[in-house]
Amino acid sequence: MMQSVFFIKIVYMAHFIMHKNTYETFLQAQGPQGSLQGILLSPYPNPKNVILIIPGSGPTDRDGNNPLGVNASTYRLLAENMALNDIATLRVDKRGMFASSAAVTDTNAVTINDYVEDVRSWITVLKQHLESPCIWLLGHSEGGIVALAAAEERDVYGLIVVATPSSPLGEVLRYQFKANQENAILLDDALFVINELEHNRRTNVQNMHPALQRIFHPAVQGFLMDIFSFNPSHLIARITKPVLILQGQRVLQVTENDARKLKSANPKSTLVLLPDVNHVLKEVHSADRCENNSAYTNASLPLAPGVVDAITEFMTHNALRH
Repeated sequence: MMQSVFFIKIVYMAHFIMHKNTYETFLQAQGPQGSLQGILLSPYPNPKNVILIIPGSGPTDRDGNNPLGVNASTYRLLAENMALNDIATLRVDKRGMFASSAAVTDTNAVTINDYVEDVRSWITVLKQHLESPCIWLLGHSEGGIVALAAAEERDVYGLIVVATPSSPLGEVLRYQFKANQENAILLDDALFVINELEHNRRTNVQNMHPALQRIFHPAVQGFLMDIFSFNPSHLIARITKPVLILQGQRVLQVTENDARKLKSANPKSTLVLLPDVNHVLKEVHSADRCENNSAYTNASLPLAPGVVDAITEFMTHNALRH
């Protein structure tokens, strides 16, 4: 059981690079064993609208970077651009990782509901720190599943899901393995493991290809069994709050069809398809995988045109109703 949330420490730093009224505030929330850490970037000391950015899969930090080969700084760039549009953001490190490493001792011993509990903790901190904030959740990739699972929290006004699958993750992985011809040598074993995990059966991968040993490492099989049980289309169907489905048409991991299925499951949601935008929200001008992948390691590339405008317009339109 997670302990009560406490507002521990705030540090203000004025940044004048973007404009003179940008404030960077370091926040902490109480995790199961130690603190969760995050950064609030705001155009005002007391912003009305704030987005809680929920990171994607694996060891993804609060800036959107990952030691496994991602250095696009997507979340940092998003935060800076939203501040220019008078919207604050809170970007956080996941429990057990980076600045939140003290929150738990075993990073892999986690469930989607644990991440939802962390969202709840951050909401409490934002309410303690800000005066009547309008809190939005933005979930990227796996973080979109967390956002959908947390959407019914009382103080969540609306949510934005970015490059989020419409099907359970087991089905997504099955599709990804089949779609890439380079996976032919791995396919039979991969499909076997996915099927076993979908049926809550741990699997010995010791004699399988090294790539599969990494993806389906025994340490992460518990988490995979848990996340496989969540169906994003079912989750979004029950949400009555404002929802933006944001999908780049150059995303390799999740297809435009996924976004349309999410829209179909929640007809009142808003669907925005962005041409030439990839998984890390950078502009890619062709179907070339090398060009697409190179954007993952280039933090100097700005966010693709349309990303910030789509989020801002959605929030502005729905905030007026609030």
